[in-house]
Amino acid sequence: MPETASGSFDNRVTRLLGVETPIVQAPMGWIARSALASAVSNAGALGIIETSSGELDAVRGEILRMRELTDRPFGVNIAQAFVRDPNIVDFVIDQGVQFVTTSAGNPERYTEQLKSAGLTVFHVVPSLAAAKKAVACGVDGLVVEGGEGGGFKNPREVASMVLLPLVRSQVDVPIIAAGGFVDGRSMAAAFALGAEGVQMGTRMVSAAESPVHANWKQAIIDARETDTVFLNRHASPALRALRTAKTSDLEYDTETNAMTEFGTAMALYFGGDMEASIALTGQVCGRIDSVRPVAEIIAEVRAEFFAELGHLADTYLTPTTA
Repeated sequence: MPETASGSFDNRVTRLLGVETPIVQAPMGWIARSALASAVSNAGALGIIETSSGELDAVRGEILRMRELTDRPFGVNIAQAFVRDPNIVDFVIDQGVQFVTTSAGNPERYTEQLKSAGLTVFHVVPSLAAAKKAVACGVDGLVVEGGEGGGFKNPREVASMVLLPLVRSQVDVPIIAAGGFVDGRSMAAAFALGAEGVQMGTRMVSAAESPVHANWKQAIIDARETDTVFLNRHASPALRALRTAKTSDLEYDTETNAMTEFGTAMALYFGGDMEASIALTGQVCGRIDSVRPVAEIIAEVRAEFFAELGHLADTYLTPTTA
């Protein structure tokens, strides 16, 4: 593949988000804070600050810290199922951010209030029905999330290869593809299927600036593509997580709600005890082989994206002759 291929992005996602590269960092609880998010924004993509931890005082401090660490755009996520503060929308509006993703809930709940305050709103959807509902509620765009991604999932998961082109065929709003995207080639595939940007979670968990313990990062590096489990189909939300002894025991358990196993999350996230809780991780763990700085990751994804487009054109497009 040619290493000299280059280009620039100019589409609805880059214009709405104000970024150079349409890559969004996933809003992972406790992880998506200023150290990681600022590195993503400074690299020309979009960092996101989480609220799913429910620690809004800490989140407020992280947003203030973001303004010290970057002068680039960034966003905030509202994970409705995990943030029970009735004033969460006012909280987000008061922080002065311009871009919000809403997830894990009904788009009817917050979209109008957020948009009335001048914010750009993308809603995370796991199905065509959810996508149509969000568009009807007036969202500016969608994060279309395939079941191969890590984190909280619809119990009836659909792979990005199926879900993304299906949603694209039915809606006109810009789409950020999530679930299975880790490099320039997978980003090019997302664009071929109808996306105008991608979201990366597991790749960012393993990045140098990610605050998680080195044991989790090493577990991602060591993992095969088969080393995740899909949990909690019976209880909802379902989860995709790294395979450990704990998650293997839960994999076919139809009585235990896996959400009850997050009580010792800090011991895993920051203490490195991989059996203390559940390490939410996507199937792309099988394609990650090193811990690297965010700037290197973004730059390589961008270069590989354009190189792949050039490679495909050189390989499959035959010049017409008069």
